[in-house]
Amino acid sequence: MKITKQIKQNEGKILFSFEILPPLKGFDINSIYASIDPLTEFNPICINVTYHREEFVYKKRENNYLEKVSIRKRPGTVGICAAIKYKYGIPTIPHLICGGFTKEDTENALIDLHFLGIDSVLALRGDAIKAERSFTPNEKGNANSTELVRQVQHLNEGKYLHDEVKNAQATAFEIGVAGYPEKHFEAANLKTDLHYLKQKVDAGADYIVTQLFYDNQKYFDFVKACRNMGITVPIIPGIKPLTSLRQIKFIPKTFFIDFPEELTDQLLSCKTDEEVRKVGIQWCIDQCKELMENKVPVLHFYTMGRSVATREVAKAIFS
Repeated sequence: MKITKQIKQNEGKILFSFEILPPLKGFDINSIYASIDPLTEFNPICINVTYHREEFVYKKRENNYLEKVSIRKRPGTVGICAAIKYKYGIPTIPHLICGGFTKEDTENALIDLHFLGIDSVLALRGDAIKAERSFTPNEKGNANSTELVRQVQHLNEGKYLHDEVKNAQATAFEIGVAGYPEKHFEAANLKTDLHYLKQKVDAGADYIVTQLFYDNQKYFDFVKACRNMGITVPIIPGIKPLTSLRQIKFIPKTFFIDFPEELTDQLLSCKTDEEVRKVGIQWCIDQCKELMENKVPVLHFYTMGRSVATREVAKAIFS
């Protein structure tokens, strides 16, 4: 069942969902099951599966010639989503990205998903690869997430890329997009970022899931600004508990977010991962309780392949 329908059917109840990473090359599906199993008791309405695009290495050949070789570090999401759906009976939501894909690649992925009965996607532009200074779209692909949303919506209207597809069956994909309470790092300002977000919604997006944040006020302000812009779709907060010393520097730098001063003061006194973990989990519990008091539709957790901390938080707020 689609997210928006579940929200409507459970109006007034706070729902639970989470995101997982595909395993690194060399690991099998059991590594994913091990991260999902501890969270099933909280009745997740869906499981998101991220997509990590291919990257490149340069290998030296004869005469000092450097060959650019594509490598794939993680398996794709279509097979993973199908495996999860049919093992657990939980709806799965694969990430679709622009980078590295032609429009035909995207259409083929959507055809496979439709065939498998997977009817929700999260449409994202995606990040630049390490070899790029900034994001570069495939010349035959979608340049941004608004274009990607439009392509998915076209299939929902039975419009495929090639005219020779006759009597094409329309798909019925629910489309999610990303929102940034602290703005996307490439946006000139939050107003500009909201302008592009509204474009995605106007193109056919059904709901928004936010980047992770640690200051609830920024989420509340973001939702208010969205409503003032005429964006009426559900806005789902993205949450992640802090669990290690490394994350104190890694998360703000990687996701372009700020920690509240109160949280920072607590983290700076931590000397071990376990101390950070205790602070991070309690902060996340308090954060979730406040969000629940403000009637958010869903709490969406970024597990990054590790479910133990998310389970502790979920147990504290849903039990």
